[in-house]
Amino acid sequence: MPSSKEDLALGIVDFLKTSMADGTIAEEDRDSVEVAVECLSEIFKVDLSRKQEVFPKQTLLSIFQAYEKVRDAQAARAASSTPAATSTPAPAAATPSTPTVSDEDKAKAEALKAEGNKFVASRDYEKAIDAYTKAIELDGTNKIYYSNRAAAYSASKAHDLAIKDAEKALEIDPKYAKAYSRLGLAKYASGDPQGAMEAYKAGMDAEGNGGSDAMRKGYETAKARVEEDLYSAVPEDSGVTERGTGGAAGAAGGMPDLSSLAGMFGGGGGMPDLSSLMSDPRISQMAQQFMSNPGALEGLMSNPSVRSMADRVRGGNMPSMQEMMNDPNIANLARNFMGGSGDNAEQ
Repeated sequence: MPSSKEDLALGIVDFLKTSMADGTIAEEDRDSVEVAVECLSEIFKVDLSRKQEVFPKQTLLSIFQAYEKVRDAQAARAASSTPAATSTPAPAAATPSTPTVSDEDKAKAEALKAEGNKFVASRDYEKAIDAYTKAIELDGTNKIYYSNRAAAYSASKAHDLAIKDAEKALEIDPKYAKAYSRLGLAKYASGDPQGAMEAYKAGMDAEGNGGSDAMRKGYETAKARVEEDLYSAVPEDSGVTERGTGGAAGAAGGMPDLSSLAGMFGGGGGMPDLSSLMSDPRISQMAQQFMSNPGALEGLMSNPSVRSMADRVRGGNMPSMQEMMNDPNIANLARNFMGGSGDNAEQ
């Protein structure tokens, strides 16, 4: 006795043959459908002479259409029997969206950035900040606008605002080296040399190849301040008389050993107290340079002007600090260790 599957296959074959006859199936598809009919007939042993036995008054299509009507009626009854107020549709989940900036607004923002750069060049930082702010209002996705405004804020001594803008630029692009430079400068100026050192280090990593000269200089300056602050925190009776460990110049990035310099002046008989020397900002800055360049101390000890001054000290004639710095040879020597750097707005 034929199975239900065979009867179903008979219905499908009948449906396909009827669809070819009434034009439902396009002429170009007839060959493919005829192959399908032959395959189904062979696999399921379809005997079309049994059509009246299996489907005496209906076809497979009419049976399916009747099923659709029953299904739709059941769905309608289920919907009408459910009170309308029994449930509240859940609010659609908020999806984050990236702001779309029109080409017109981008062009206006670029013009404002260029205007801000001109104000920075003329040192009119208040107008520069205003121009950058308007550019950001038009296009808040541009890292350069935040970075340039951070530079203008730093020049205006608004270091906290500069830090926020630099951090915003880095949110947009975590590998934006210029923003790390501005973050380092702002943190250093706000009294956070440790944070500045970390920012410059991240900038060096972003630049690659050890970082640019400017980034390395910022890092070394911040590092020197961190070490100076640590040294200042050491109690006077701790026995520590120099930065670093072991007293070796630059051995751990600390203060070079100045004992050899003190020996030139008579081993301490006429040499002023080291803490007194370091209170003078010019001497302090020279000492920081010694820290980053230990070889400079050896050059200083062999300088004729320093040797001459040492001879005076041994003879009991210790010059005052003002007298030493008024000596053109000593002053020129000090100036060799002084320097500066700048930071321009990005085009």
